[in-house]
Amino acid sequence: MAEIRKGDTVKVLSGKEKGKQGKVLEVLREKARVRVEKLMMVKRHLKKGRSQATPEGGIIEKEGTIALSNVMVVGKDGAAVRREKIGRELGAKEKARREKRAAK
Repeated sequence: MAEIRKGDTVKVLSGKEKGKQGKVLEVLREKARVRVEKLMMVKRHLKKGRSQATPEGGIIEKEGTIALSNVMVVGKDGAAVRREKIGRELGAKEKARREKRAAK
């Protein structure tokens, strides 16, 4: 499976949202799907008192999911990016590992 992570900017390759870009809000690994900001909007009906966010109930609109195979990571300029080229902040353990390896 592709290494798409929360916070990455992705471009939709197929489906009704084809060509659009957005930030990944959530990755559902078990279902092989991603939730992308402001894409695949779906409506859900809520009964009164079911949600603390909307105690009066009603029809809410939220992001649906897109198949993981239908999205591609893009860079800041909007061009496709290879996974190895994406810069990420290293955690403390990874930094220590790299420093130890460089010292040898």
